[in-house]
Amino acid sequence: MKKFLFIVLGLLIIGAGVFFYTQNTNSKNVLSTKKTLVAYFSATGVTKQVAENLSKATDSDVYEIKPVTKYTSDDLNWRDNNSRSYVEMHAEKSRPEIVDDGFSIDNYETIFLGFPIWWGTAPVIVHTFLEKYDLSNKKIIIFATSGSSGLGETSNNLKKSVPDSTEIVDGKILNGNPSVEELKAWVETLEK
Repeated sequence: MKKFLFIVLGLLIIGAGVFFYTQNTNSKNVLSTKKTLVAYFSATGVTKQVAENLSKATDSDVYEIKPVTKYTSDDLNWRDNNSRSYVEMHAEKSRPEIVDDGFSIDNYETIFLGFPIWWGTAPVIVHTFLEKYDLSNKKIIIFATSGSSGLGETSNNLKKSVPDSTEIVDGKILNGNPSVEELKAWVETLEK
């Protein structure tokens, strides 16, 4: 009888060990899986609203690209050739400094990248973001807000700031603060 109890006890201990090892291993796998990120630059808050809804629609993390020096309404006056945004957009090597908050992009495979359209393309601060991180072998889906322009050559312009292994996909102009449900429907079209 004692022998039988030792065998049963031994099997219970081995079973418990296997159970806890499996649980621990599965937890590590969940933590190391690649995720989706919604990264955005928003000077006035319009793109921010869309990015937050897109983050909910895709169950993704969200990250704001913040300039070290915030843009004022005078900086954004596109009719003034001396405004900050005009000068930045017309200087090919301009790269406005962004806040370095220790953010890591390593665990993301797919990045929805949002911004307002300035002069028919992405603001140059978006290039600062793209050049700061190693985006090798990642997929970037762009979305934008715009008063009048489409995406135009935005994808081609952004490709200059990423490695050849980075895929940039034209997304969509998302004006009018689309709902989470509308954004889910849009994302489903990308998966086909």
